Amino acid sequence: MNKSIGLGCLVVLVVGVLVLGMGGCAGYNRLVTQAQAVDAQWAQVENQYKRRLDLIPNLESTVAGQANFEKSTLTEIAEARASIGKIQLKANTVPDEQTLQQWEGAQMRLGGALGRLMAVSENYPDLKANQGFLGLQAELAGTENRIAVERGRFNNAVQDFNTAVKKFPAVLYAGLFGFAPKPYFQAPAGSSEPPKVSFNFGKEAQAGASAPAAAEAPALPASSSNPRVPAQPVK
Repeated sequence: MNKSIGLGCLVVLVVGVLVLGMGGCAGYNRLVTQAQAVDAQWAQVENQYKRRLDLIPNLESTVAGQANFEKSTLTEIAEARASIGKIQLKANTVPDEQTLQQWEGAQMRLGGALGRLMAVSENYPDLKANQGFLGLQAELAGTENRIAVERGRFNNAVQDFNTAVKKFPAVLYAGLFGFAPKPYFQAPAGSSEPPKVSFNFGKEAQAGASAPAAAEAPALPASSSNPRVPAQPVK
């Protein structure tokens, strides 16, 4: 009788271990899949920021040809680009929180400089009539929209992964296998909505042509920090 009870307990124990082991393997595989999804989405974010960087040389050469164009604006853009290049990122891998904040800060600085360049350009009628410049403006606006979309998708992927890491039973073993929560993109303090950059050369442009260049121009659009805020559609 005792042998039968002992054998039954052993069978139950073995079955329990097998079930937990299979569940643990399935949970581990889900975390791997979600971690890969976050890294893949981060690569998309990097691609869009690189696209913006690739547009800048043509933009700079176009506006630099204008007589008496504010050189300080171009200098600010060059310095912002250089600060981005100094931040070392591993390819297709989400950086740690501190590095991400530094990188995002440098990108925001560049976006602000580009926004000021657009504001200053309102004072130059030749630029406003330059088809190459107008095309670059449109490309830059589209890129900013894509950046906002990819940042939102990245935050969604991070939220899914971070939630999975903190759920039971994954929370018991996630840390042992190197699955740590990943950082979100955060909006700058005090900004609940991205500022807008207008490319309409209507009444506002006519008024701006007779006024001095704005010292405080709006930055180009940045995305919200809310991971689940729907992104604007890509144009």
